[in-house]
Amino acid sequence: MWPDRRLVDLFKTEFPIVLAPMAGVMDAGLVIAAAEGGALGSLPCAMLSVEKAREQINIIRQRVAAPVNMNFFCHTPVEPDPQREATWKRRLASYYNELGVDPAAPINAANRAPFDAAMCELVEELKPEVVSFHFGLPDQALLKRIKAAGCIVIACATIVREAVWLEQHGADVIIAQGAEAGGHRGMFLTENIAGQPGTFALVPQVVDAVRVPVIAAGGIADGRGIAAAFALGAAGVQIGTAYLHCPESKIIPPHRAALAGAHDDSTCITNVMTGRPARGVVNRVMGEVGPISPDAPAFPHAAAALGPLKAAAEKLGKVDFTNLWAGQAVGLRRDLPAAELTRMLAQDALNRLSALAG
Repeated sequence: MWPDRRLVDLFKTEFPIVLAPMAGVMDAGLVIAAAEGGALGSLPCAMLSVEKAREQINIIRQRVAAPVNMNFFCHTPVEPDPQREATWKRRLASYYNELGVDPAAPINAANRAPFDAAMCELVEELKPEVVSFHFGLPDQALLKRIKAAGCIVIACATIVREAVWLEQHGADVIIAQGAEAGGHRGMFLTENIAGQPGTFALVPQVVDAVRVPVIAAGGIADGRGIAAAFALGAAGVQIGTAYLHCPESKIIPPHRAALAGAHDDSTCITNVMTGRPARGVVNRVMGEVGPISPDAPAFPHAAAALGPLKAAAEKLGKVDFTNLWAGQAVGLRRDLPAAELTRMLAQDALNRLSALAG
């Protein structure tokens, strides 16, 4: 038995495990597989159009009778800065030259949009059991509509102050995202990268500061990590990197190889890839330009100039300019289908929790 059943009862899932939403490297297939294994499947929607998000949710609903989480970004949009973007282009000029890419050619804008009225209408139409947010919460008018649709609201905190703010502003569940976590930091009340606490320090302090259930995230990739999260007071865990090794993830072979060869010291937090701090396996551009660069335009505009370089390098089988988001537990890999991985993680955690209790 789980020592805290609040999330299992709230989400109506078999296990208190949440598949992390990982934009760009997964789709409905991984959501379905994780849900079949007993986890809460999460669909990342920040890079999807309304039509594509609807299509993906419909696929999930047709394939599995399980709750689903739709995940969105809540960042405040920043207008492009032509001068800063020109400086960024000059910083990347040697790579354009090396790959034979025309730096003067038009580039696509970065497609990471914050939650808006159109997506809120989609949520009201589809009524997912859970809606989760990164970088804070949407404005109260939109949040009220989400709750009126019957959705549970989850939001991410990287410090205790953010967790308290989220509870005060309507979050039903809080993800405590330790510094070990892969992907974008959910920071929204701080810009202090150096001060970001790790999972072991953050989770118990968040648990003590709020009344709502807390999900631990960051560096959790096996039963030991899940059991530790419960010992710290969490009611569940969110796991991302471990699922990237599953056959249902959409990462390309060179990306998969980079993850397979990564170790505990292979990742770092960078702003080079998108303009916002995120943890990933160090690739060439992160190592040579960053990991933190003052030249990188604000999120998400830094990604635009990297787009042509990413495409050109991937044609050569390289991921020098590809987001290789992963957490510090990337070395704890198991090459299993997502449903099997979920069940194995849960059973391993339960065995360990039982041993501790008994």
